[in-house]
Amino acid sequence: MTKYFCFLCILISFIACKEDELGIEEIKEIYETKRERGEDVTILYSENGYTKAKLFAHSFFQKKDITPPFVEMKDGLRVDFFNEAAVMQNTLTAKYGRYYESKGNVLVKDSVVVKNVKGETLETEELIWNEKLGKFYSDKQVKVTTPTQIIYGDGLEANQDFSQYQIKNVKGVISVDKNRVPAMD
Repeated sequence: MTKYFCFLCILISFIACKEDELGIEEIKEIYETKRERGEDVTILYSENGYTKAKLFAHSFFQKKDITPPFVEMKDGLRVDFFNEAAVMQNTLTAKYGRYYESKGNVLVKDSVVVKNVKGETLETEELIWNEKLGKFYSDKQVKVTTPTQIIYGDGLEANQDFSQYQIKNVKGVISVDKNRVPAMD
């Protein structure tokens, strides 16, 4: 009887351990499907058959297990924005970005620079792009450099191609001699 009891205990222990292993694997699988990772990623954003933007990110982490879920780009990003004729209108670069798909917002931070086809440059530390509205927003300090002036302010609202913008709480405007402004890349 003791032999059978010992055998039964060993069998139950073996089954219990096996179930625990499966539980861990299942949990690991669920966790891994809620987090995706990529390196040197290129994403095309299109609407009604037209490419609106092209995103390049060095590292790309999709986090679905957080509320709200988001995509994180930690090692720098670049976004080229296009008009309906597929002509690039502006470029945005930053060292960090987050994309909240459910809200249609992209938050970029750290050394944010936007350059448009008119040779104007926006510099700020934080910018939000709302893809549904096609607008940029910031409540941080901004610097806009045009071919003839430099404008400082505390916040900005602009359309997606950065052809029209409104600087909030303008701090100063500095006129610049066009011949003394360095050429934009």
